[in-house]
Amino acid sequence: MKTDARRAVKLAKNIIASRRSQRALAAALAERAPLEAGRYRIGVYFADGKVNLYQLRQWYRPLAELAKTHPVVVLSRASGAALALLDESPVPVAYVRRVADLEQLIHDQQLQLILYVNQNAKNFQMMRYGRRWHVFINHGESDKMYMTTNQFKAYDYALIAGDAARARLSKVLWDYDFDKRAIPIGRPQADHYEDGRELPYPDDGREVVLYAPTWEGDRAAAAYGSIASHGVALVTALLASGRHRVIYRPHPRSGVLDHEYEAANRTIIAAIGAANQADPTAMHVYDDGRELGWQLAAADIAVVDISAMVYDRLATGKPLLITRPVATEAEIDTNGYLSACEWLVAEPEPAERAGAAMLARIDEVAHDREALERLGHWVERYFGDTSPGAATARFHAAIDHLMAEWHRFAAEHVDDGLIDEHDVEGERAEAGADESAHG
Repeated sequence: MKTDARRAVKLAKNIIASRRSQRALAAALAERAPLEAGRYRIGVYFADGKVNLYQLRQWYRPLAELAKTHPVVVLSRASGAALALLDESPVPVAYVRRVADLEQLIHDQQLQLILYVNQNAKNFQMMRYGRRWHVFINHGESDKMYMTTNQFKAYDYALIAGDAARARLSKVLWDYDFDKRAIPIGRPQADHYEDGRELPYPDDGREVVLYAPTWEGDRAAAAYGSIASHGVALVTALLASGRHRVIYRPHPRSGVLDHEYEAANRTIIAAIGAANQADPTAMHVYDDGRELGWQLAAADIAVVDISAMVYDRLATGKPLLITRPVATEAEIDTNGYLSACEWLVAEPEPAERAGAAMLARIDEVAHDREALERLGHWVERYFGDTSPGAATARFHAAIDHLMAEWHRFAAEHVDDGLIDEHDVEGERAEAGADESAHG
């Protein structure tokens, strides 16, 4: 009964929040001029809500750079996300809640490339439209289960990081033309990690430790989150050392399912606040901001969970520790970097001793020349050339190639005539959903 009551309260809150965002979005859209017809040939499709905007945010700077050559528009299907995007996106945003809105935009802009950052089920409402390339660009490199899904085949092309991604996918995607459809580009985000960012602390000799854990996961096999198992003891020891500076950046979904995980997250945040109050020169950072990049480049050593953050940091080629999941059910891919990475284990002992052991491990890896050399091998394996600008050049070359291919096929099919792609079933489904929602 209590569970049902909580669900009812949560549903009511969501409805109220949705109506508020709809009103705010309508006001924001009314203040903006309509998109210039025929200007955009590249669309970035995002059907998720605000909570998953982190998947798109990491592409902001690469997309802004791309837009200097090929104008880009973001297609947002959810009001909360669209409202946030209108405020923060570096490229124009179109709110296309209904299928009719989507079709009107396609007609007005004649989009040739559609980029996707995740596997939302609503992607298929966009992918039904032919005569354009549907390209999966993902929201990060990783060895998680998510990265080996057969859904890659649904897209015309996929932009992948490098050799490791291809090897990982080759074990799953049978009869898939990797040479044509999987295009390696490295990690263009890494070219922008330090773009114009002033650090929120001085260079005073403290060793900077980035601790960027993931959330608790929605099933045992994906229980990679370390805030409760490692985090409290780890951060407590770092704060007490007097020679470290902590940048704490938890996943935005931390604690959404597990109250103990949420409590541990709050404990760490409070401890950072208390440490800064006790010693204002410490300048530890609790980071829940939109931007991700400067933290990865600035830290002397990073501690992360099994997540895309492993590979975001790996792209910098700087010291890295990965928390070993305490859940025995958590699946660990032992074929890639995780087979040779530097693990941080949470020992089952009193918190002070566990913290001291983890602190010693951080000191060991941060200054281990051999570990850094081993890391270099994996950087090359996952991302190829990571010299400044190399990944951006590969990203732009991939887009140019796909645009050229579009024009080649368009010329071959110039006499095909018009094809009716109107999504009648999609509009009927939306109409039915609207009727149900209004009683």
